[in-house]
Amino acid sequence: MEKMTRTSRFMVCLSITAVFFLLFTGCTWNKSAKGTTTSRSSIQKKKEPVPLYLDFGDVLIPGELKMDKKSSLVVQSPGLSTGLIVLKGRVNVKSLIDFFENNMARDNWKLACSLKSPRSIMVFEKENRRCIINILEKEFSMTYVEIWVAPTIDGTTSSDLLN
Repeated sequence: MEKMTRTSRFMVCLSITAVFFLLFTGCTWNKSAKGTTTSRSSIQKKKEPVPLYLDFGDVLIPGELKMDKKSSLVVQSPGLSTGLIVLKGRVNVKSLIDFFENNMARDNWKLACSLKSPRSIMVFEKENRRCIINILEKEFSMTYVEIWVAPTIDGTTSSDLLN
């Protein structure tokens, strides 16, 4: 009689395990076959960072860069924001240079000069401000970007001084 009880207990446990196995694998197979569920990691991989404007309303920042608030200083007054924004992220320097060259022109900034080396510097101008973008790649492929925006003293640009 005791043998029958052990055998029946074993069969019940085995049956319950098989039912749970079928339920869990059956549900996940059914959902993925219908295409109604996707994992969160695949959604996050498809989602690309969106560029955005931070404190300077006319300097677009790549979404891959994150602001270092402790190192940044922005002074805002009516109609004008100036100062320094420090950013970092794992971004290719060449793609950053291309990004800033294209998007600064869209926001009516004119490239005054640039230096491309291990430390790349770009100087942009507008009618009443200048913007210096300093890009430096450091250890572990971490890229640091400093964006300086300052008003011009008398409203002249470098091109005005050359003429």
